[in-house]
Amino acid sequence: MGEDMAAEKFRAQFTKMLEPLVSKLEFVNPNHLTWSTLALALGAAWLYINAGRDSEGGWMLLGAIGLMALASLFDALDGQIARAHGKASDYGDFLDHTIDRVVDIILLVAIGLSSAWIGDEIWLGYSAALLTLMGSYMGTQAQSVGLGRNYGGFGRADRLVVIMLATIVAAIQSFRGMGDFATIDLPTGTLAINPLSAVLLISAAGGAYTFLVRFFASRKGLLARLNASLGGDTEG
Repeated sequence: MGEDMAAEKFRAQFTKMLEPLVSKLEFVNPNHLTWSTLALALGAAWLYINAGRDSEGGWMLLGAIGLMALASLFDALDGQIARAHGKASDYGDFLDHTIDRVVDIILLVAIGLSSAWIGDEIWLGYSAALLTLMGSYMGTQAQSVGLGRNYGGFGRADRLVVIMLATIVAAIQSFRGMGDFATIDLPTGTLAINPLSAVLLISAAGGAYTFLVRFFASRKGLLARLNASLGGDTEG
């Protein structure tokens, strides 16, 4: 509860910081900004896939952070511009949430396809993307049954912060020629533990955690509503 309140407070402060800029962007189509986040994510994905563990790779990783930061800014601005200048629409909201999910998949799969950092264990990126989508699905599913969208658990903002911080560490390792933290032998091969593989492990665990948090919160809300309508105790 405290973490949710802190996150909401930060969002409110960040929104207020952007207001002077938003007031001057009446000419901007918010949907174009939304599509731009996809293009920026594709650029970041290419950098992740091709970044080696040398100085050039370090610069590529820093470039990926820059593109992600710009995409995050555009993602924050599109909705604010739409609301501030009377351009909000159901299509815009639909597009924003859809592109967010696509960007999540692109980034996690791209990190998983980085042979320099992940090796042959490409299943890790796909697993992280799948579990992340499951968590997001449970949030929208709650909304579809009239409970309101559920943002509990390991959210998108949390994941982006982890990715950016880990990428900074990976870039430093690249510049300094540092190796992996450790390796783990798996039935599928050897998994190197480094900042980017850690991102995928955290995202996978976070996705599963988010799914469970949102499922049980939705279950509680639905049972409470059913109980109220029947006038008795209902369990399930």
